[in-house]
Amino acid sequence: MTSTRRRSSLQRINAGLGRAVAWLTLLMVINVVAVIVARDLFGFGRIWMQELTTWLHACIFLLGIGYTLQHNEHVRVDIFYQRMRARTRAWIDLVGVLVLLLPVAGIVLWMSWDYVFGTRGSWAGFETSSQAGGLPYPFPSIAKTLMLVMPALLGLQGLLMAADAVTTLRQDRQDSNTEHSE
Repeated sequence: MTSTRRRSSLQRINAGLGRAVAWLTLLMVINVVAVIVARDLFGFGRIWMQELTTWLHACIFLLGIGYTLQHNEHVRVDIFYQRMRARTRAWIDLVGVLVLLLPVAGIVLWMSWDYVFGTRGSWAGFETSSQAGGLPYPFPSIAKTLMLVMPALLGLQGLLMAADAVTTLRQDRQDSNTEHSE
């Protein structure tokens, strides 16, 4: 399998998750409307429904982060970046991924591991909601497990971004060498 085809296959992971997250967003909106209607029109509420909104929001953020980076929709100061040459942008992307993104993703993964799987972690304690009538086990544990999935997705997309930057730098170098030899 060529590196381009492999890269394309890996890109599909975050792309597919991005589309799935769109459906989770719709589910979250429907849930919010149901909570409001139940409370305001019928005078009753369910704690688990309110918690579901919070956990769905967390899932959307944690699963959608790689997709957001893939489509360059992440927070960035574009005032300068958009005006730069492709080679300069590639260097910024490469250094940013290697110096900032990958180390931060690694730290989040490392620090979240014990919180999710440690002796007092979510899975070991059969965690349920702290509220009476809240979400039952294992939903909070499943949602918290995404704290480990998120840095993996972010790191994967960062590596793909770095590979694209290296490709741009190599191509620019080849184009530059071709111009000088003519």
